[in-house]
Amino acid sequence: MAKILVVEDEAKIARFVELELKYEGYEVEIASDGRTGLDKALHAGVDLVLLDIMLPGLSGIEVCRRVRMESEVPIIMLTAKDDVTDKVAGLDMGADDYMTKPFAIEELLARIRVALNRHAKKGSAEPVKTDELEVGELKLNLASHSAHYGGEELALTKKEYELLEYLLKNKNIAVTREQLLNNVWGYEYFGDTNVVDVYIRYLRQKIDDKYGVHIISTVRGVGYIIKDER
Repeated sequence: MAKILVVEDEAKIARFVELELKYEGYEVEIASDGRTGLDKALHAGVDLVLLDIMLPGLSGIEVCRRVRMESEVPIIMLTAKDDVTDKVAGLDMGADDYMTKPFAIEELLARIRVALNRHAKKGSAEPVKTDELEVGELKLNLASHSAHYGGEELALTKKEYELLEYLLKNKNIAVTREQLLNNVWGYEYFGDTNVVDVYIRYLRQKIDDKYGVHIISTVRGVGYIIKDER
């Protein structure tokens, strides 16, 4: 099982995450400051780093920057709620993902699984097919920027396509409205946050309602998800 490094100076949070990770079968390393976290990230043979931004010694942003100079180990940043600047800085420094505090442990575990799987595929000699995304009869061609259901092309606007693409790229993961806003509309967007729900409704009208299927699901209290068909 993978070894995960938790770099977190709040002892209660670190202990809670450690117990949950160990319950899932992961091996866990803990660091309570930036310098120790940097050393362990580079020399303790970890497979993923959960990295808080606000740390004594070195900030999480600086730790991320230095790790990326030497390693491609997956990094998930833990950021303060609604602090867009920290999220942008972390991603710019090479973080793979971020979670805002407080977070649901189930979502964190899902993001860890995705990051580990993505990293494993990246290191595999077998090339990963990335030109098409699909679930059931729904298919997106990334090269032509087009979408089809059952062979029939969908008349999607640019933003509808980008929203659907992001949901499919994160298939089987519940994504929050905040993540959709940041990744589809961009960090500079300052309009009505209800725009996500409006565009989800547009997509459902063009796919779910039209073809009598259930592609996009609402996760109560979290956001939206597209799941593999069973």
